[in-house]
Amino acid sequence: MTDEERRQRALDALNILDTPPDERVDRITRLAQQIFNVPMVSVTLIDRDRLWRKSEIGLGRADVSRRDAFCDVAISQTDTLVIEDASQHAAYAANPFVLGDPHLRFYAGHPLQAPGGEHVGTLCMLDTQPRTLDADQRNLLKDLALWVQTELAQQQELDHAAVVQRALTPRDLPQPAGFTVTAGSAPAGAVSGDFHDVTLRGDRLRITLADVMGKGTGAGIIASAVRASMRTAPERSLLATVAEIDSLLEQDIGDLNMFVTLFCAELDTGTGRVSYVDGGHSLSFVLRADGTWEHLNSTGLPLAMGIGEPHSLDSVQLEPGDSLMSCSDGLLDLLDLEAPFEQVAEIISRYGLDGAVQEALRRAGRAKAPDDVTVVVVRRDS
Repeated sequence: MTDEERRQRALDALNILDTPPDERVDRITRLAQQIFNVPMVSVTLIDRDRLWRKSEIGLGRADVSRRDAFCDVAISQTDTLVIEDASQHAAYAANPFVLGDPHLRFYAGHPLQAPGGEHVGTLCMLDTQPRTLDADQRNLLKDLALWVQTELAQQQELDHAAVVQRALTPRDLPQPAGFTVTAGSAPAGAVSGDFHDVTLRGDRLRITLADVMGKGTGAGIIASAVRASMRTAPERSLLATVAEIDSLLEQDIGDLNMFVTLFCAELDTGTGRVSYVDGGHSLSFVLRADGTWEHLNSTGLPLAMGIGEPHSLDSVQLEPGDSLMSCSDGLLDLLDLEAPFEQVAEIISRYGLDGAVQEALRRAGRAKAPDDVTVVVVRRDS
C-alpha cells in the first residue's frame, strides 16, 4: 500500500467527508480568523481529487480541485507551510489561484493528522494581501490545528460508539398476542445516556427504561452496562435484578456523583397484570381506554445513590384498550410542563401508538432537544 493509499484510508476512517457543519470545529475557525485578522480560514480535508472544507470563513463550501491547491502541498510538510507572497514565489507565481480568482497572496497551513499520524488535511489561513507570520504566530496556528485534530478524533470515537449503541438498541420488538409494543429514542448527541429494552420470555414481557444522569459517551457507557446487567439472568425477579444493579452501580460509579433512574416492569400477557419497580424515574403512566390517565408514582430512589434503601414492587392492571407508557425526562423539554401527561395522551389519541412515538422523536429533532428522548409504549389490544 502506498503512502497516499494509507492517507486516504485514514481519512475515510474518520467518516467526516460531506458531513454537516460542526460548531465544535466552527468555533476554532472563528477564533483563528479573529486572532490573525485574516479574511479566509478553512479546516480543509484532502480527498482523492478534491478539497472539502469541514469549516470555513470567506471561501464557501463548494469543493475545490486538489490540483494546484496549496493545501495539497501543506499536507506533505512536517511543519507549517507559510507563503508570504505567492506572486513573488517562483513555485507559486503561476498558480491559477494566484493569477486568477481569488488572487491569493498569503497562505499559511498546518497539517492535520489522523489518529495514526497520516496527514489528512490542514487548518489554513489565506489573504489576498502579502503577510508575514512570526514564530509565535506559527506556534499558535499549530496549537489551533492540534485542537482541530482532537475534535475530529473525538468525533470519530463518538461515531463508533453511536454505531455500537444503535446495534444494541432493540429493532424488532416482541409483539405478544393481544398487545402492541412500540418504542423509539433520539439522542441529544451522538451517544445516548438513555436506554430501553423489551424482551419476551414465555408469557412475560419485560420492559426497561433507564436514564443516566447526564448525556454523552460516559452516560452511554453506563446505560449499556445497565442493559447488559438486565439481560444477564432474565429469570431473576424484578426486585432481585434492580437490587443487584443498584449495588454494582454504587461500587462502580458511586464516587462520580452519578445516578440512574430506572423503570422496570414485567407484564403478564395472559392477565394484563403489570408488576413494576420504579427507581426514582416517576415518568410512567397508564392511559386508560376512556382517555383518563393514571400516573405510576415512584416508590424508590434512583440507583447508585448509596443510601441502601430497598425498592418496592408495585402493580397495575391493563384492561383492553389501556396503554402503559414510560419516557425519559428529555421528553418533558418538548411538552407543556403544567400538563405533560395530558399532552402525551392527546398525542397518542391523535397520532395512534406508532405515530405518537415518531411524533415525539420528530419534535426532539425539530427542537434540537438538549437531552436524550426515549419513549416506550405497550397497549393491550384485547
